[in-house]
Amino acid sequence: MTEFQAVRVTHEYTQTNCAPPETVFPLLCPVREADWVPGWQYRLIYSQSGFAEAGCVFITEEDGRETTWIVTEYDRAAFRIAFVWVNPGAVAAQIRIRLERSGDATTAHIQYTYTALSQDGNHEVGGYDGNWFRHKMQSWEAAINHYLKAGKCIDASSWE
Repeated sequence: MTEFQAVRVTHEYTQTNCAPPETVFPLLCPVREADWVPGWQYRLIYSQSGFAEAGCVFITEEDGRETTWIVTEYDRAAFRIAFVWVNPGAVAAQIRIRLERSGDATTAHIQYTYTALSQDGNHEVGGYDGNWFRHKMQSWEAAINHYLKAGKCIDASSWE
């Protein structure tokens, strides 16, 4: 029996993307994120289609730490996708994204839930406050909208 008490935080954010959901949804994919996220690198572990789909598994690395991602929901018709990612021994996250049409644009409803897996993870999750999350989502919104307008990735200095 352990006395560890995990810290959990959930944040929600609504973005406006300057294209219809049919254009935005395919960009929510490990392969396509390289088109609009500066420096995005991933290693595709499993995907029948070569793109995001239910059961797709991929790995990213940041600061020498690998994160394993799994696409847990993929509904192209309803414009819904969900992921779980895990940094072993530190943090697990659930991400839910639902897109809806708003005229010629898209309203993206995004929810992240972060759960610590250790005392170090508690410290990390403790830093995931509302201001941090809002900045992260605003950077994402600016990057995807830049790509949708310009057809190229935003300059890395403008990212996060």
